[in-house]
Amino acid sequence: MNDNAAADADPSPRALIVYDGECIFCQNYVRMIKLRESVGTVDLVDARSDDPRARAIVAQGFDLDEGMVFSYRDRIYHGSDAVHAIALLGSSSSAFNRLNAMLFSRPTIARLSYPWLKAGRRATLWLRGRKLIRQSGVTDGSIS
Repeated sequence: MNDNAAADADPSPRALIVYDGECIFCQNYVRMIKLRESVGTVDLVDARSDDPRARAIVAQGFDLDEGMVFSYRDRIYHGSDAVHAIALLGSSSSAFNRLNAMLFSRPTIARLSYPWLKAGRRATLWLRGRKLIRQSGVTDGSIS
């Protein structure tokens, strides 16, 4: 095997979750989910931060007000697909992960429940006086 092939064969691909850091539900979800045990390194990126990965996700056409993004092994999952993939990959080491897997490992349940999760996020942001991500101008290059 040549050196370039060895460099390309990353034994531990990084997972990425881009979420709304102003949403208390999103913050707690990404903190409580146990993915590191099953997928290795997981980078958590607040969509409202100046992180270029959040900007790249938006540039690819993903609306972060419509759902979080989970990227793993060169695939990008958005919204209900993201929580479904996370549920399938999460360890069963905690009660939270077992509940998450029970609810979201079924794609139909993930798809049907995700609009309710988004509505809860929007209501919470509104009650806290926070704007949606796209209204804050954070990921489009402007500063709010």
